[in-house]
Amino acid sequence: MAEQISNLVEMVDSVVPHFSQRVCLIFGAKKITYGELSTYSKKLAQGLYTLGVRQNDKVALWLSNCPEFVYSFFAVLRLGATVVPINTMFKREEAKFVVEDSGAKILICPIEKADDCQNILSRLDILEYVVCNPFPHKNPSFRDFYSLIQDAPEFSSSVNIAQDSIAELVYTSGTTGRPKGACLSHKNLLSNTKDCAESIKATKRDCFLCVLPLFHSFASTVCMLLPLSVGARIVIMRAVRPFKRVIRSIFKRKVTVFTGVPSLYSILSEAKFPRFALFASYVMNPIRLCISGAAALPYNVWKKFEKKFRRPLLQGYGLTEASPVVSLNPLRGKRKPESVGVCIPSMSAKIIDSDGRQLKEGEVGELLVQGPNVMKSYHHAEEETKKVLRDGWLYTGDLAKIDEDGFIYIMGRLKEMINVRGMNVYPREIEDVLYRHPQVREAAVVGTTHRHRGEVPVAFLVKEGELSSKDVIDYLRVNVAAYKVPLKIVFKETLPKNPTGKILKRELQKEVEGAFK
Repeated sequence: MAEQISNLVEMVDSVVPHFSQRVCLIFGAKKITYGELSTYSKKLAQGLYTLGVRQNDKVALWLSNCPEFVYSFFAVLRLGATVVPINTMFKREEAKFVVEDSGAKILICPIEKADDCQNILSRLDILEYVVCNPFPHKNPSFRDFYSLIQDAPEFSSSVNIAQDSIAELVYTSGTTGRPKGACLSHKNLLSNTKDCAESIKATKRDCFLCVLPLFHSFASTVCMLLPLSVGARIVIMRAVRPFKRVIRSIFKRKVTVFTGVPSLYSILSEAKFPRFALFASYVMNPIRLCISGAAALPYNVWKKFEKKFRRPLLQGYGLTEASPVVSLNPLRGKRKPESVGVCIPSMSAKIIDSDGRQLKEGEVGELLVQGPNVMKSYHHAEEETKKVLRDGWLYTGDLAKIDEDGFIYIMGRLKEMINVRGMNVYPREIEDVLYRHPQVREAAVVGTTHRHRGEVPVAFLVKEGELSSKDVIDYLRVNVAAYKVPLKIVFKETLPKNPTGKILKRELQKEVEGAFK
């Protein structure tokens, strides 16, 4: 990206003249060129303009992975307006909260969400129109997505889009409370896109597979903005299952960059493939690297995956408030798979204790990060903003340590730390040991209150084969200090997760609340 580019519209427009006839989006049998993406987004922008969308307005996208998400994203930005992605897993009332809190004037949705959107429209004065694909003709308060494109000329008005204007209002997952809208500027997203492209050496020859949900900041930045910034291709898929279809797409479309969450790599590392298929994957597999984000990648999953597929699997770390990527294991040179890598080029990080003092290498405390990709604020939440943005640093709420080489190790959430008889116990430390057990598929450790002992750890496990609580406790007693051994082991068929594969520990804590009182 050229230095003079100041917003995301300029970013994509700078690529179009060079790659007008080049395919940029593949969705099933559908192929869309860079020129067509430009045309569709400009025509949709004009259609939205006729519906009253102006600079700084909000437009909510309640869309699954599809080309229409990308058209809508850039159409909204062309107007100087702000995109508000909505989690497609949300139910009606959760979506209503995002629309109402953001103040969105337009809601774009697929036909299967039309009834919920009609209900939301009837209850919110701020919401003026629902744009639906395809159009439910029985509903006069809706507008048809493709009619807006077909009936409109290309938007040609000049809109001054400043670097610091808000491009995306992305709501956090709400795992620690009600979702908050992170205000991500054009500058934030441009910086993170550029740093990510540099970190993985992305070029126009790459092809990115997007199976992660585009409403999530990880997919939005790494699977959409990054490849578009360098003229690469994007294969968009609605879901990761059936996985045979994903595998076919990788070979057929010559995918070079695969992004996923730890649970996906865990499935792949355990999957049984015929020997000839594995041999073919070594020789003909077009993938050059895999990226894991959104949740912690267990070491044993990394080890099994790289041994089986012989492709680098790079673990990274990020959060919505940082647009979202903060760190990544290097593509070349030293890698430390148990860490989340080193800071991307524009970022810096440090560790502090509860009194705000910077800690030394290897000491555990709260992780603070700083860089041009850090959000401007939370939307309409001044007090919450002040808590996390202080003195130019973003307080992540994550417990971490940084080693002598600058590699970051995430130890858990600050609020997840368990105080066992005055000793700090970090759930991630116990989880890492549990994952090394050959019969442990998934593990999560939470703290709860015991009537006599105070705080105690409890472990939730998904196991393979025969494994008893005694087996697990005996194993832990050999590998960790006695005070870190969980008081109870709970076996489950599955662990609750959000759409990006992050284990919902708050749900697990509810299961053991009051169990030892």
